[in-house]
Amino acid sequence: MNYWQGNNVRLRAIVKSDWETLVAWDLNSEVGSHMHFLTPPQSPAAIEAFIEKETLKKFENDCYFWIIENLEGIAVGFIDTRTDQRHGTFEYGISVAPEHGRKGYASEAILLVAKYYFDHLRYQKLTAGVHSDNKASIKLHESLGFCLEGTIRNMIFKNGHYVNLHYYGFTLEEFRAKKDV
Repeated sequence: MNYWQGNNVRLRAIVKSDWETLVAWDLNSEVGSHMHFLTPPQSPAAIEAFIEKETLKKFENDCYFWIIENLEGIAVGFIDTRTDQRHGTFEYGISVAPEHGRKGYASEAILLVAKYYFDHLRYQKLTAGVHSDNKASIKLHESLGFCLEGTIRNMIFKNGHYVNLHYYGFTLEEFRAKKDV
């Protein structure tokens, strides 16, 4: 049994050989447009330095960066976590490469991470920020049972205009009430 594997994905640590995949993802502006800031392309050396740093990180403050791979071993995206240990809350950033989208990879990765944080680290709430123009992410979070808790208007500037930032929440009780986890 691998705790980090579901029916369609496996979460794993980042490794040095991921650099070519991350370089390709970095060049995909569609992926970057759903992040908080579209960065200029990074050099392969900068991406290698990021990977080197991540491969040496220990699991500290309950924060981690996973590569999402399908069961064929192909990296399809990533998920990383940030925590507020005092209040028992956590959030994540997730990205699945467009060519691997709409296959259930993101939802399964989110649920694997949520299960770990709720069942093993004693967190009580998960929060996700979603750009209002990211219809796929809105649909994903609502299908998982997240509740829209608030909207901050004109929070994210991208593509020449502002979009709202929706905050979705998912509590431990809501997670445990799900039948499919």
